[in-house]
Amino acid sequence: MAATEIARQVGEGCRTVPLSGHVGFDSLPDQLVNKSVNHGFCFNILCVGETGLGKSTLMDTLFNTKFEGEPASHSQPGVQLKSGTYDLQESNVSLKLTIVGSVGFGDQINKEDSYKPIVEFIDAQFEAYLQEELKIKRVLHNFHDSRIHACLYFIAPTGHSLKSLDLVTMKKLDSKAHLPFAVIGSTEELKIGNKMMRARQYPWGTVQVENETHCDFVKLREMLIRVNMEDLREQTHTRHYELYRRCKLEEMGFKDTDPDSKPFSLQETYEAKRNEFLGELHKKEEEMRQMFVQRVKEKEAELKEAEKELHEKFDRLKKLHQDEKKKLEDKKKSLDDEINAFKQRKTAAELLQSQAQQAGGSQTLKRDKERKNNPWLCTE
Repeated sequence: MAATEIARQVGEGCRTVPLSGHVGFDSLPDQLVNKSVNHGFCFNILCVGETGLGKSTLMDTLFNTKFEGEPASHSQPGVQLKSGTYDLQESNVSLKLTIVGSVGFGDQINKEDSYKPIVEFIDAQFEAYLQEELKIKRVLHNFHDSRIHACLYFIAPTGHSLKSLDLVTMKKLDSKAHLPFAVIGSTEELKIGNKMMRARQYPWGTVQVENETHCDFVKLREMLIRVNMEDLREQTHTRHYELYRRCKLEEMGFKDTDPDSKPFSLQETYEAKRNEFLGELHKKEEEMRQMFVQRVKEKEAELKEAEKELHEKFDRLKKLHQDEKKKLEDKKKSLDDEINAFKQRKTAAELLQSQAQQAGGSQTLKRDKERKNNPWLCTE
């Protein structure tokens, strides 16, 4: 049977589904767009600058939104990074915007290390993403990516040369933003001609925010939001984060090739690092054991010395007690002897007194008897 006849017989009785449009892989970009729109986007901006330069005002102007925030004071003990995340919507596109501000930057007397919290914050966000990426069970599609995509450094419009703080900080941030802009931000609208425009009123005149002859706000907005936002996000991931990730993994001992330029086994690297870690662990354990034994010996020596001192003190107290007891016994014996001698003297005195009384009574009786026998005897 011919193939066409088989196809005709198979097709008989089957429902025919008409095509609703062109079918092809050229619809993949549309699928990616729909997927991205449904998932939403995130964008993280770091604003660095001294207090009072208008960082918050510029953010409000860029996104035409009044972001909530407390005004910063000039009495901060150090530089702190504070972030706020906002959900914005424009047409059918949602954006999770994170704005990070440097509170207290440039307010300290010693500004030598003011840049360190900023650089550490940027690296900390890279580290958080790397730790999530290194997990066995990753959830990067739901992970809040806090890596900084753009850093705006605000310079005070003094008209003089850059401060040492500006030079040092921008040099440290050189690998993380590069174009200078002179911008003015404002959320107030003034009537200029027949139109209401965002502008700033000064004693010497009015500066229009979106007038390119007055400031670079439009260029900054075009570069940051309308043209290069996705490029900045991509550069953050493919360039800056990849550089941080590579350096971090190399520090951990992971490499793509061995010294002979051969592919490096991740399992071998893991086993090598594991053995190295176990060796260091055993070494530290032995050191701690030796230290513990030494501390025990020292403690035993201290306890023996203390015990010896206690015994010596006990012996001294015991001897002192015996001496005091002997003195008391001797004093008691002396008092007993004195009491006995006193009793003997008392007894002798009482005996003499009794004898004297008896002798006196005998003489009186004798005189009375003589007076009775001789009536002519008179007494003096």
